[in-house]
Amino acid sequence: MSPTGGRESAQGRGGPNARDRGSRLILFGGYPAGWRIDATEDVIRQREAVMTLTATGWGQDNPACRQIFSSTFMPGATAGGLTWFNEFQRATTSPANAVISLSTFGDIDVRAQPTKVRLPTLVFRSLRDQRIPAATGRDIAATIHAAEFLGLESDGHLLLGREPASRVFVDAVHEFLAWPLQ
Repeated sequence: MSPTGGRESAQGRGGPNARDRGSRLILFGGYPAGWRIDATEDVIRQREAVMTLTATGWGQDNPACRQIFSSTFMPGATAGGLTWFNEFQRATTSPANAVISLSTFGDIDVRAQPTKVRLPTLVFRSLRDQRIPAATGRDIAATIHAAEFLGLESDGHLLLGREPASRVFVDAVHEFLAWPLQ
């Protein structure tokens, strides 16, 4: 008997290591190409300046450097929510790891991969996301066989639980996971 009593369970881990074992795919806020790919010189300079600020200011008690991320990840957050997220960022990774992540995110290029996906796929994107445009989510969905795009009425890259978009997201995930496999 499996840990779930013989029933299947949805899991969000192991994708690259278990490609043949998935039955559905849910993407939220993803992108196929990093910020260095096809970027203008201005965009590259801006992102590299943010990496410099991150290297020098991420670990400080003053949240100013982390606020760059908080204000674009969750622009609709309350002051208390932004304070919490600023501290969460500082507590969960070092300045060096934050810079490595930012740099790595810039080099991602998996644009050829979505066409290989053969699972029912649900692609979510906040329609006014300030980190990654909604068009990116639509483009991903258009390149995946049997994918559906669901735009969420939010301006956040991360959803806030109090937003109506959060309820829409949860309900859509439940419905999508309940669909019978074909």
